[in-house]
Amino acid sequence: MRCSLDSGRYFGHVRLMTPTLPTLAVSLLVLPESFPGALYCLHELLGLAGRSWQPITGEPEAATCRFAPRLVSITGRPSPSPAGPMIGVEAALHAAPSPDIVIVTDLGLSVNFQPHGRWAEEAAWLRRVYADGAMVCSICSGSLFLAEAGLLDKLEATTHWSVAPLFRMHYPAVRIRPELILCPAGPEHRIVTAGGASTWSELGLYLVARFAGETEARRLSKVFVIGDKSDGQLPFAAMARPRQHEDHAIERAQLWIAENYTSANPVSHMAKIAGLPERTFSRRFRKATGYAPVEYVQALRLEEAKQMLETTSEPTDAVALAVGYTDPVFFRRMFKRQVGVTPARYRQRLGCLTGLTGRSQTVVSPKVTR
Repeated sequence: MRCSLDSGRYFGHVRLMTPTLPTLAVSLLVLPESFPGALYCLHELLGLAGRSWQPITGEPEAATCRFAPRLVSITGRPSPSPAGPMIGVEAALHAAPSPDIVIVTDLGLSVNFQPHGRWAEEAAWLRRVYADGAMVCSICSGSLFLAEAGLLDKLEATTHWSVAPLFRMHYPAVRIRPELILCPAGPEHRIVTAGGASTWSELGLYLVARFAGETEARRLSKVFVIGDKSDGQLPFAAMARPRQHEDHAIERAQLWIAENYTSANPVSHMAKIAGLPERTFSRRFRKATGYAPVEYVQALRLEEAKQMLETTSEPTDAVALAVGYTDPVFFRRMFKRQVGVTPARYRQRLGCLTGLTGRSQTVVSPKVTR
């Protein structure tokens, strides 16, 4: 069985070509009431989509597009925030590229906040870019801005639970669903609202899965440690990129094991491929890669097992056999020790992530810029 991970990852001197990908322009709209946290978190998450996995693991990037996030406002100047720190706006609305996606994050609202008539210029801009085909998203109380712009009438939408009374008072035509975390709505699901302020991570992964692919969303969830952390960090970890080296005998062994990691007695075979006594081979392999040979083989097998658990419904015993473990009990024990959870628990965790990122959604991409 061939390892589904590209064999180029296993020796650092192999150059991995990065294809030219379409880029989606994302406008992170800064209003006078905007808090900075979710804006900056989304800027970082989306900006690193298709850029973060290869430097860590050596695997080629899998994203089918990239994102170009920008903090934008009416003036284009740094903006004060209710939290205190200034928000470093990058462009004025009318100077920034026409957006494919617009995101409005959480707003600082008083108990007696009166939304009608606020944000008139920003709302007009939002209606215009939405009519031109942009996707519009909100986080937390940012959905109030979407309602004021007239985009949520007769649609379901979610928001922070504390803002629901404002919707009922000022926007009764909106079908408010404060119990939801994510709420795609409208034609082609071009409007997506998210719940509380921390749902920037769910919205970010949803957008990455929708446009750059579920594989990239899973990878970013691991890089950013997004998701259930009750089992610690190990379930998010991946095999680190081996050291760069010029030991060609070890390189031959790495090439062979990438194709044959299910073989019995793999370390002995690797030593033969390298043309070295096993003791010498083990010493040189560790020096070249940073891994003991048996650790390397186990890491390859477990990474393949994790991918199968993430992307297939194969029973655990079948996964164990497919990656080279004839004893399923030993496989479960090894997996739990290295990954921190059982194979079943790992699949459950990633299944929850897939549900969040909207695998079942039928969607149409927004207009794409390059």
